[in-house]
Amino acid sequence: MTLTAEPTSRPGSALWAPDRRWPTTGLVLLVTLLAFEAMGVGTAMPRMVAELRGEALYAWPFIAFMASSLVGTVFSGRLSDLRGPKPALLLGVGLFLVGLLVAGTADSMTMLLVGRVLQGLGGGTQVVAVYVLIAAVYPDSDHPAAFGALAAAWVVPSLVGPTFAGWATENFTWRLVFLALVPLVVIGLVLLVPVLRRLPVHTATPPARRFLPLAALGAAAGVAGLSWAMQHHIWWLGLVAVVVLGAALRVLLPKGTLTARRGLPVTVLARGLLGGTFFAVEAFIPLTLTVVHGYSPFEAGIPLTLGALGWSVAAMWQGRRTDIPRQTLVRWGFLLVSASLAAVTLIAPSWGPAWATALIWAVTGAGMGLGMSSISVLVLRSSVDTDRGFNSAAVQISDQLGAALFAGVGGMVVVATAPTVGVVVLAVLMAGVALLGAILTGSRCLVDHE
Repeated sequence: MTLTAEPTSRPGSALWAPDRRWPTTGLVLLVTLLAFEAMGVGTAMPRMVAELRGEALYAWPFIAFMASSLVGTVFSGRLSDLRGPKPALLLGVGLFLVGLLVAGTADSMTMLLVGRVLQGLGGGTQVVAVYVLIAAVYPDSDHPAAFGALAAAWVVPSLVGPTFAGWATENFTWRLVFLALVPLVVIGLVLLVPVLRRLPVHTATPPARRFLPLAALGAAAGVAGLSWAMQHHIWWLGLVAVVVLGAALRVLLPKGTLTARRGLPVTVLARGLLGGTFFAVEAFIPLTLTVVHGYSPFEAGIPLTLGALGWSVAAMWQGRRTDIPRQTLVRWGFLLVSASLAAVTLIAPSWGPAWATALIWAVTGAGMGLGMSSISVLVLRSSVDTDRGFNSAAVQISDQLGAALFAGVGGMVVVATAPTVGVVVLAVLMAGVALLGAILTGSRCLVDHE
């Protein structure tokens, strides 16, 4: 049975029509607040750990969030397949709220880490539930626009999130990075309550998935271990973490994902390749501009802002172009990202045209907007009630691990060489991976029912 919420199932209704306005606003607000938290924590973290005397554990608030988010993602996928999106969304928002309160009132690093774990569990649970809710509330024809709206929800946080976090930390307290979001999260949930009440009873029976909880914990432990190993150059720990991750992914991802099997598996893999290549290089754009070209931190951040804008504009554009097959947009996205990453090699040397970085990264962001949103649409279209949660969780896991693993590789490459050489090598390597993604998505036929 396909979940359909009344009266939101009426054909032809736009996202912001009267019968869609509140669910769309609620979903966009929740994603916006998740983005604000993600963008602001990094800015406030130095003051947090200094005040709580946790300098030795500086990386752990990030690691704890990422690892627990994986667990929440897997749990939400299973719960959504068993009970529909309503319980997962309510639980995810509740955990995220408690996490904000715990972190915002923390008087020790231990308490801050507990808050970050709860935020990660809640955030991971929410994101998967949002995907399943989109499938339940909006018809297939509106899915591109829905994912375009979610991408647009990151624009304001990307523009002002770090600035607000820095201003609040300097003039008031870092605790506002968490506590200021609490009433807004409540409002987002309230906006969704009417549509959640109208969802029909979920009666689908998903297949049994053996070892799913163990695999979720294994993935979390593997991510935490790999992050720690990369930061402290503990190679044996990194090897063990990779083995654990590999075993976990065989359970958490559709069969054939790691070998790029046709259809859904290569679609899920494409998400990790696209996101991983982008974030691996983006992490070193500010370093290149400040160290090599002498830019100020503010100037070095402008290309990242334009990249976020390019991402959102392209995501909204693809939402309007339902006449273009989604797999075509994914391939275009990969090609744009590949070409732009290759162009980064021109600005990495000291003699390179640093001014071109803004244009290059705006184009890279546009490629991400085309590809990432279209992959989300394809995943929902190739899913049914009994595996929609599992597949939505799988694409999130691929996204998270791709970014973490490729960024880790980027860090090792740049640290092992001079900044210019390291960034050039990394950009060429990631451009090649993105080109491989374009080839795979073109020759292995992503699922598309348009």
